[in-house]
Amino acid sequence: MLKDLLKRDYTELTPETILDAVESLGYQTSGRQLALNSYENRVYRCELEEGGAIIAKFYRPNRWSNEAINEEHQFSFELVDQEIPVVAPLVKDGVSLFEFDGYRFSLFPLRGGRWPDLETRDDLNWMGRFIARIHNVGRSSLFEHRQQIEVKRMGQDSAAFLQDNNFIPDYLSVAYQTLVDDLLNSVQAAFDRCASYQTIRLHGDCHRSNVLWTDDGPHFVDLDDCCNGPAIQDLWMLLSGERDEMTEQMCDLLEGYEEFAELDLKELHLIEALRSLRMMHYAAWLAKRWNDSAFPLAFPWFNTNQYWEQHVLELREQLSRLNEPVLVV
Repeated sequence: MLKDLLKRDYTELTPETILDAVESLGYQTSGRQLALNSYENRVYRCELEEGGAIIAKFYRPNRWSNEAINEEHQFSFELVDQEIPVVAPLVKDGVSLFEFDGYRFSLFPLRGGRWPDLETRDDLNWMGRFIARIHNVGRSSLFEHRQQIEVKRMGQDSAAFLQDNNFIPDYLSVAYQTLVDDLLNSVQAAFDRCASYQTIRLHGDCHRSNVLWTDDGPHFVDLDDCCNGPAIQDLWMLLSGERDEMTEQMCDLLEGYEEFAELDLKELHLIEALRSLRMMHYAAWLAKRWNDSAFPLAFPWFNTNQYWEQHVLELREQLSRLNEPVLVV
Protein backbone atom coordinates (compact mmCIF):
# COMPACT_ATOMS: atom_id res chain seq x y z
CA MET A 1 0.00 0.00 0.00
CA LEU A 2 1.28 3.46 -0.93
CA LYS A 3 2.45 5.30 2.16
CA ASP A 4 1.00 8.73 2.94
CA LEU A 5 2.96 11.98 3.50
CA LEU A 6 6.42 10.48 3.16
CA LYS A 7 8.84 13.40 2.86
CA ARG A 8 8.76 16.76 4.62
CA ASP A 9 9.93 18.90 1.69
CA TYR A 10 11.66 18.84 -1.69
CA THR A 11 15.23 18.99 -0.36
CA GLU A 12 16.12 15.50 -1.60
CA LEU A 13 14.29 15.71 -4.92
CA THR A 14 17.42 15.76 -7.09
CA PRO A 15 17.58 15.50 -10.91
CA GLU A 16 18.78 11.92 -10.48
CA THR A 17 15.80 11.08 -8.25
CA ILE A 18 13.38 12.55 -10.80
CA LEU A 19 14.77 10.52 -13.69
CA ASP A 20 15.05 7.36 -11.59
CA ALA A 21 11.40 7.73 -10.59
CA VAL A 22 10.31 7.95 -14.23
CA GLU A 23 12.49 5.00 -15.21
CA SER A 24 11.12 2.93 -12.31
CA LEU A 25 7.86 2.75 -14.27
CA GLY A 26 9.52 1.37 -17.38
CA TYR A 27 10.32 4.55 -19.30
CA GLN A 28 13.85 5.05 -20.58
CA THR A 29 14.88 8.68 -20.35
CA SER A 30 17.56 10.48 -22.33
CA GLY A 31 18.85 12.15 -19.16
CA ARG A 32 17.49 15.55 -20.13
CA GLN A 33 14.79 17.29 -18.12
CA LEU A 34 13.27 20.75 -17.76
CA ALA A 35 11.57 22.18 -14.68
CA LEU A 36 8.19 23.66 -15.60
CA ASN A 37 6.47 26.66 -14.05
CA SER A 38 4.98 25.12 -10.91
CA TYR A 39 5.57 26.05 -7.28
CA GLU A 40 2.99 24.18 -5.22
CA ASN A 41 4.17 20.90 -6.73
CA ARG A 42 7.30 20.17 -8.75
CA VAL A 43 6.67 19.40 -12.40
CA TYR A 44 9.26 18.34 -14.97
CA ARG A 45 9.42 17.64 -18.68
CA CYS A 46 11.54 14.52 -19.06
CA GLU A 47 12.81 13.60 -22.50
CA LEU A 48 12.59 9.94 -23.52
CA GLU A 49 15.35 8.02 -25.26
CA GLU A 50 12.99 6.86 -28.00
CA GLY A 51 11.91 10.44 -28.68
CA GLY A 52 9.25 12.70 -27.30
CA ALA A 53 8.83 13.55 -23.64
CA ILE A 54 6.72 12.81 -20.59
CA ILE A 55 5.57 15.04 -17.73
CA ALA A 56 6.44 14.00 -14.16
CA LYS A 57 4.53 15.68 -11.34
CA PHE A 58 5.84 15.31 -7.78
CA TYR A 59 3.19 16.16 -5.22
CA ARG A 60 4.09 18.51 -2.38
CA PRO A 61 4.65 16.44 0.78
CA ASN A 62 2.11 16.87 3.57
CA ARG A 63 -0.46 18.63 1.40
CA TRP A 64 -2.96 16.16 -0.09
CA SER A 65 -3.76 12.71 1.24
CA ASN A 66 -3.49 9.77 -1.15
CA GLU A 67 -7.30 9.61 -1.18
CA ALA A 68 -7.54 13.27 -2.23
CA ILE A 69 -5.02 12.81 -5.07
CA ASN A 70 -6.79 9.70 -6.29
CA GLU A 71 -10.09 11.61 -6.31
CA GLU A 72 -8.44 14.22 -8.53
CA HIS A 73 -7.29 11.50 -10.89
CA GLN A 74 -10.68 9.79 -10.90
CA PHE A 75 -12.38 13.07 -11.79
CA SER A 76 -10.04 13.53 -14.74
CA PHE A 77 -10.74 9.96 -15.93
CA GLU A 78 -14.48 10.63 -15.76
CA LEU A 79 -14.02 13.77 -17.86
CA VAL A 80 -11.93 11.93 -20.45
CA ASP A 81 -14.60 9.20 -20.62
CA GLN A 82 -17.03 11.95 -21.69
CA GLU A 83 -14.56 13.09 -24.36
CA ILE A 84 -13.82 16.32 -22.48
CA PRO A 85 -10.27 17.49 -23.34
CA VAL A 86 -8.52 17.19 -19.99
CA VAL A 87 -4.98 15.83 -19.62
CA ALA A 88 -5.38 12.81 -17.33
CA PRO A 89 -2.50 10.94 -15.64
CA LEU A 90 -1.05 7.81 -17.17
CA VAL A 91 -2.07 4.50 -15.63
CA LYS A 92 0.17 1.50 -15.01
CA ASP A 93 -1.29 -1.75 -13.68
CA GLY A 94 -4.46 0.09 -12.70
CA VAL A 95 -2.58 2.74 -10.66
CA SER A 96 -1.94 6.43 -11.40
CA LEU A 97 -0.26 7.57 -8.14
CA PHE A 98 3.21 6.19 -7.46
CA GLU A 99 5.97 6.50 -4.86
CA PHE A 100 9.73 6.66 -5.29
CA ASP A 101 12.33 7.39 -2.64
CA GLY A 102 9.71 8.89 -0.36
CA TYR A 103 8.05 11.13 -2.97
CA ARG A 104 4.61 10.62 -4.45
CA PHE A 105 4.37 11.34 -8.18
CA SER A 106 2.31 10.83 -11.31
CA LEU A 107 3.13 10.85 -15.00
CA PHE A 108 1.22 12.70 -17.69
CA PRO A 109 1.42 12.80 -21.49
CA LEU A 110 2.97 15.95 -22.92
CA ARG A 111 0.34 18.26 -24.40
CA GLY A 112 1.21 21.52 -26.10
CA GLY A 113 -0.72 24.71 -26.67
CA ARG A 114 -0.78 28.39 -25.82
CA TRP A 115 -2.47 30.40 -23.12
CA PRO A 116 -5.86 31.59 -24.39
CA ASP A 117 -6.46 35.24 -25.17
CA LEU A 118 -10.23 34.98 -24.59
CA GLU A 119 -10.64 38.30 -26.36
CA THR A 120 -13.38 37.21 -28.74
CA ARG A 121 -16.97 36.18 -28.23
CA ASP A 122 -16.27 32.84 -29.93
CA ASP A 123 -13.43 32.02 -27.52
CA LEU A 124 -15.58 32.80 -24.48
CA ASN A 125 -18.49 30.79 -25.91
CA TRP A 126 -16.11 27.87 -26.38
CA MET A 127 -14.83 28.12 -22.81
CA GLY A 128 -18.40 28.33 -21.54
CA ARG A 129 -19.35 25.13 -23.35
CA PHE A 130 -16.19 23.42 -22.08
CA ILE A 131 -16.83 24.36 -18.45
CA ALA A 132 -20.50 23.39 -18.64
CA ARG A 133 -19.54 19.90 -19.81
CA ILE A 134 -17.09 19.60 -16.90
CA HIS A 135 -19.84 20.67 -14.50
CA ASN A 136 -22.28 18.12 -15.89
CA VAL A 137 -19.81 15.42 -14.86
CA GLY A 138 -19.14 17.23 -11.57
CA ARG A 139 -22.83 17.16 -10.64
CA SER A 140 -22.95 13.36 -10.60
CA SER A 141 -21.29 13.11 -7.14
CA LEU A 142 -19.18 15.05 -4.64
CA PHE A 143 -15.58 14.73 -3.49
CA GLU A 144 -15.20 13.05 -0.12
CA HIS A 145 -11.54 13.82 0.57
CA ARG A 146 -11.00 17.19 -1.10
CA GLN A 147 -11.69 20.72 0.07
CA GLN A 148 -14.81 22.83 -0.28
CA ILE A 149 -15.20 26.51 -1.14
CA GLU A 150 -16.06 28.04 2.23
CA VAL A 151 -15.66 31.32 4.10
CA LYS A 152 -13.96 29.87 7.17
CA ARG A 153 -11.15 27.99 5.42
CA MET A 154 -10.35 30.57 2.77
CA GLY A 155 -11.11 33.74 4.72
CA GLN A 156 -11.09 33.40 8.49
CA ASP A 157 -8.34 30.78 8.65
CA SER A 158 -6.18 32.67 6.14
CA ALA A 159 -6.39 35.91 8.12
CA ALA A 160 -5.69 34.08 11.38
CA PHE A 161 -2.58 32.43 9.94
CA LEU A 162 -1.16 35.76 8.76
CA GLN A 163 -1.78 37.41 12.12
CA ASP A 164 -0.72 34.51 14.33
CA ASN A 165 2.57 34.16 12.44
CA ASN A 166 3.38 37.90 12.45
CA PHE A 167 3.19 38.49 8.71
CA ILE A 168 1.02 41.60 9.03
CA PRO A 169 3.23 44.58 10.05
CA ASP A 170 2.42 46.01 13.46
CA TYR A 171 1.40 49.40 12.08
CA LEU A 172 -1.24 47.71 9.88
CA SER A 173 -2.45 45.11 12.37
CA VAL A 174 -5.50 46.96 13.76
CA ALA A 175 -6.57 48.27 10.36
CA TYR A 176 -6.19 44.78 8.85
CA GLN A 177 -8.24 43.10 11.58
CA THR A 178 -11.05 45.67 11.39
CA LEU A 179 -11.12 45.46 7.60
CA VAL A 180 -11.16 41.65 7.60
CA ASP A 181 -14.07 41.58 10.06
CA ASP A 182 -16.13 43.91 7.86
CA LEU A 183 -15.10 42.16 4.64
CA LEU A 184 -15.93 38.66 5.84
CA ASN A 185 -19.29 39.83 7.16
CA SER A 186 -20.09 41.09 3.67
CA VAL A 187 -18.75 37.91 2.10
CA GLN A 188 -20.91 35.79 4.39
CA ALA A 189 -23.92 37.95 3.56
CA ALA A 190 -23.35 37.24 -0.15
CA PHE A 191 -23.26 33.50 0.55
CA ASP A 192 -26.40 33.82 2.66
CA ARG A 193 -28.20 35.41 -0.29
CA CYS A 194 -27.30 32.31 -2.31
CA ALA A 195 -27.91 29.77 0.44
CA SER A 196 -29.61 27.34 -1.91
CA TYR A 197 -26.87 27.05 -4.53
CA GLN A 198 -25.93 23.54 -5.64
CA THR A 199 -22.51 22.28 -4.57
CA ILE A 200 -20.76 20.35 -7.33
CA ARG A 201 -17.30 19.07 -8.19
CA LEU A 202 -15.29 21.88 -9.81
CA HIS A 203 -12.00 22.51 -11.53
CA GLY A 204 -11.56 25.03 -8.71
CA ASP A 205 -8.67 27.05 -10.15
CA CYS A 206 -10.06 27.91 -13.57
CA HIS A 207 -7.83 30.74 -14.78
CA ARG A 208 -6.09 31.22 -18.11
CA SER A 209 -2.75 29.79 -16.96
CA ASN A 210 -4.39 26.40 -16.43
CA VAL A 211 -5.82 26.29 -19.94
CA LEU A 212 -3.90 25.54 -23.13
CA TRP A 213 -5.40 26.38 -26.51
CA THR A 214 -4.78 24.65 -29.83
CA ASP A 215 -6.52 24.70 -33.21
CA ASP A 216 -8.86 22.07 -31.74
CA GLY A 217 -9.84 24.34 -28.83
CA PRO A 218 -9.02 24.47 -25.11
CA HIS A 219 -7.85 21.74 -22.75
CA PHE A 220 -7.08 21.79 -19.05
CA VAL A 221 -3.69 20.62 -17.85
CA ASP A 222 -4.08 20.88 -14.08
CA LEU A 223 -6.83 19.68 -11.73
CA ASP A 224 -4.67 19.93 -8.62
CA ASP A 225 -7.10 22.33 -6.91
CA CYS A 226 -10.35 20.58 -7.86
CA CYS A 227 -12.86 20.92 -5.06
CA ASN A 228 -16.55 21.13 -4.15
CA GLY A 229 -18.32 24.46 -4.53
CA PRO A 230 -20.68 26.63 -6.60
CA ALA A 231 -20.50 26.50 -10.39
CA ILE A 232 -19.72 30.23 -10.65
CA GLN A 233 -16.27 29.52 -9.16
CA ASP A 234 -15.13 28.14 -12.53
CA LEU A 235 -16.44 31.15 -14.46
CA TRP A 236 -15.59 34.32 -12.57
CA MET A 237 -11.80 33.99 -12.84
CA LEU A 238 -12.10 34.30 -16.62
CA LEU A 239 -13.49 37.83 -16.23
CA SER A 240 -11.28 40.92 -16.36
CA GLY A 241 -11.47 44.67 -16.75
CA GLU A 242 -14.14 47.12 -15.68
CA ARG A 243 -17.71 46.26 -14.72
CA ASP A 244 -19.16 46.75 -18.23
CA GLU A 245 -16.39 44.59 -19.72
CA MET A 246 -16.96 41.81 -17.18
CA THR A 247 -20.69 41.94 -17.85
CA GLU A 248 -20.13 41.44 -21.56
CA GLN A 249 -17.63 38.64 -20.94
CA MET A 250 -20.02 36.85 -18.58
CA CYS A 251 -22.80 37.08 -21.17
CA ASP A 252 -20.50 35.48 -23.74
CA LEU A 253 -19.45 32.73 -21.33
CA LEU A 254 -23.05 31.97 -20.41
CA GLU A 255 -24.11 31.89 -24.04
CA GLY A 256 -21.81 28.89 -24.47
CA TYR A 257 -22.38 27.45 -20.98
CA GLU A 258 -26.14 27.28 -21.38
CA GLU A 259 -25.86 25.15 -24.49
CA PHE A 260 -25.02 22.28 -22.12
CA ALA A 261 -26.04 23.32 -18.59
CA GLU A 262 -28.02 25.92 -16.69
CA LEU A 263 -26.41 28.32 -14.24
CA ASP A 264 -28.45 29.51 -11.28
CA LEU A 265 -28.12 33.27 -11.76
CA LYS A 266 -28.31 33.82 -8.00
CA GLU A 267 -24.68 32.66 -8.00
CA LEU A 268 -23.70 35.95 -9.64
CA HIS A 269 -23.98 37.41 -6.11
CA LEU A 270 -20.93 35.29 -5.20
CA ILE A 271 -18.46 36.70 -7.75
CA GLU A 272 -16.94 39.44 -5.58
CA ALA A 273 -17.23 37.29 -2.45
CA LEU A 274 -15.23 34.54 -4.14
CA ARG A 275 -12.71 37.07 -5.45
CA SER A 276 -12.23 38.38 -1.89
CA LEU A 277 -11.70 34.88 -0.49
CA ARG A 278 -9.21 34.06 -3.23
CA MET A 279 -7.17 37.18 -2.48
CA MET A 280 -7.03 36.36 1.23
CA HIS A 281 -6.26 32.70 0.58
CA TYR A 282 -3.51 33.59 -1.91
CA ALA A 283 -1.72 35.83 0.60
CA ALA A 284 -1.86 33.09 3.23
CA TRP A 285 -0.68 30.49 0.69
CA LEU A 286 2.44 32.52 -0.04
CA ALA A 287 3.04 32.97 3.69
CA LYS A 288 2.67 29.23 4.37
CA ARG A 289 5.19 28.44 1.62
CA TRP A 290 7.69 31.16 2.54
CA ASN A 291 10.13 28.62 4.03
CA ASP A 292 10.30 26.86 0.65
CA SER A 293 13.41 28.34 -0.99
CA ALA A 294 11.66 28.51 -4.37
CA PHE A 295 9.12 31.04 -3.13
CA PRO A 296 11.34 34.00 -2.12
CA LEU A 297 13.08 33.63 -5.49
CA ALA A 298 9.82 33.55 -7.45
CA PHE A 299 7.90 36.13 -5.38
CA PRO A 300 10.51 38.64 -4.14
CA TRP A 301 7.85 41.34 -3.73
CA PHE A 302 5.96 39.33 -1.10
CA ASN A 303 6.12 40.09 2.65
CA THR A 304 7.32 43.65 2.26
CA ASN A 305 5.60 46.63 3.82
CA GLN A 306 4.64 47.78 0.34
CA TYR A 307 3.00 44.40 -0.38
CA TRP A 308 0.90 44.45 2.80
CA GLU A 309 -0.13 48.08 2.27
CA GLN A 310 -1.28 47.16 -1.24
CA HIS A 311 -3.04 44.04 0.08
CA VAL A 312 -5.02 46.11 2.60
CA LEU A 313 -5.91 48.61 -0.12
CA GLU A 314 -7.15 45.85 -2.43
CA LEU A 315 -9.26 44.32 0.34
CA ARG A 316 -10.82 47.75 0.98
CA GLU A 317 -11.68 47.95 -2.71
CA GLN A 318 -13.26 44.51 -2.46
CA LEU A 319 -15.41 45.66 0.44
CA SER A 320 -16.70 48.45 -1.79
CA ARG A 321 -17.37 46.06 -4.67
CA LEU A 322 -19.34 43.76 -2.38
CA ASN A 323 -21.75 46.63 -1.79
CA GLU A 324 -22.27 47.28 -5.49
CA PRO A 325 -25.21 45.79 -7.45
CA VAL A 326 -24.65 42.32 -8.84
CA LEU A 327 -23.71 41.90 -12.52
CA VAL A 328 -26.84 41.84 -14.70
CA VAL A 329 -26.73 39.36 -17.60
